Amino acid sequence: VSKPAGMLSLRHPGDANWRQQRRDLQPSLEECLARLIAQRENRRDSSTVELLAVHRIDRETSGALAFARTESSQIHLIEQFAAHTSFRRYLCIVPGQVAPQTISSAFVRDRGDGVRGSSADGIHGKRAVTHVKPLRRIADYSELECQLETGRTNQIRIHLAELRHPICGDVKYRGPFLEPPIDDNSRAPRLALHAADLGFVHPKTEEKLKFSVPLPRDLQQFIARLEKMR
Repeated sequence: VSKPAGMLSLRHPGDANWRQQRRDLQPSLEECLARLIAQRENRRDSSTVELLAVHRIDRETSGALAFARTESSQIHLIEQFAAHTSFRRYLCIVPGQVAPQTISSAFVRDRGDGVRGSSADGIHGKRAVTHVKPLRRIADYSELECQLETGRTNQIRIHLAELRHPICGDVKYRGPFLEPPIDDNSRAPRLALHAADLGFVHPKTEEKLKFSVPLPRDLQQFIARLEKMR
C-alpha cells in the first residue's frame, strides 16, 4: 500500500471504543484499505476483510507499507523482517552534509527525558542499524537514502537527530540528548521522510518482489523550493 502522510497505519488499541462517526473523521490506513478491498471483491461489509499487520511507518511518513491477508502470510513476512532479509529504502531531507556511513546503536524507550533514543553505553537496549548514503546537495540541505537493517520505532529519525542532522519537519527529534534542540529553518510542510522502496519474498510463490513509491507532491514541491535557494 502507498500510505499518505498524516494517516495512522493502524488504529491505536485505545481507540477501539470510538463510535464509527468519530472513526470516519480520522480513518486509519488499515480501515481505508479494508473498504477498498471490499469494493473490489464486491463485499457488502468491510469488516469481513482480513488484514494483518506486518510492520508500520510513522503517521507523518509517506510511502510503501505491507499488510498480509492470511495468518500464514503474516508469519512468513514478519519472519523476513525479523531476519533482516526484507528490503526497506527511505528518502529524507536533512540540513548540512552527511557522509556515507552505517549508524549502529542500542535503543531504549526512555533515554532520560521520556523520549526514545540510544542508550548511553550503546549496549543496553535493542540493536538498531541504519545505512546512510547521501544522494545530492540541495542548497544548505542534503537528500539522503537510508536503508534499514533493523526496524525500530522512529529509527531513522532518532539516528539522524543524534548525528546532528535531524530530518526537516521533525518536531520531536531535534538533536542529541541533553543538547539544545537544533533549529529547523527549512519550512518543511511535514516530516520530510518517505518509504520509497519495499522488497520481500512472496509468502506462497517465493517470488522476489519489490515495490517503489515515488516522492509525493508535497515533498517534490518542498525540494523544488529548496533548490531555488541555491
